[in-house]
Amino acid sequence: MFQLSVVSDLIRIPPHLFNLPRDISIKQELNVKHANKIIPKLGLVISVYDLIEYDTGLFRPGDGAMYVNVKCRLLIFKPFIGEVISGWIEKCTADGIKVNIGFFNDIFIPKALLFESSYFSIDENAWIWKMDEDTTLYLDINEKINFRIEEEVFTNVKPKGPVSSTESTNQPEKEQTPPYALIASCQTDGMGCCSWWE
Repeated sequence: MFQLSVVSDLIRIPPHLFNLPRDISIKQELNVKHANKIIPKLGLVISVYDLIEYDTGLFRPGDGAMYVNVKCRLLIFKPFIGEVISGWIEKCTADGIKVNIGFFNDIFIPKALLFESSYFSIDENAWIWKMDEDTTLYLDINEKINFRIEEEVFTNVKPKGPVSSTESTNQPEKEQTPPYALIASCQTDGMGCCSWWE
């Protein structure tokens, strides 16, 4: 689920951090720049793990900050394809189930990747798996669920510009495509609500 990735970067160290030891100020600025952000084709950066090497740094004319070339290892959230993870059901729709694992919630289980003979109940706002004639199991919101990662989706998301005064502020905001999402499945033994298998 987590991995270490080596990254090279140019970091700006502002003057107010010059009194700190160099490695601490570099780590601090690397975390500000990368932590909780998506690096395309890599994953979600959790934090800086360690520094491999860095140079002495250079000052640019007209800027009191120091620029340092850094090579470091970042702790990345990037599950492997086929990896089984546990999370909580955040939302059920006719299209599938959205899952949250605490620090990441862009995980989607489409209806085609749910158990065979599963259907969505509008009244219950839940997915129901009709296991056999006598057994009906529910996939309810806030239930702990096991699922398997099937695919990673990286999307190039453009930043939002400022809202113009002519645009209505009462318009409902449409759901934005996340820069990093996971497609999962829930259709084999051991998958689904954890309570089913206890």
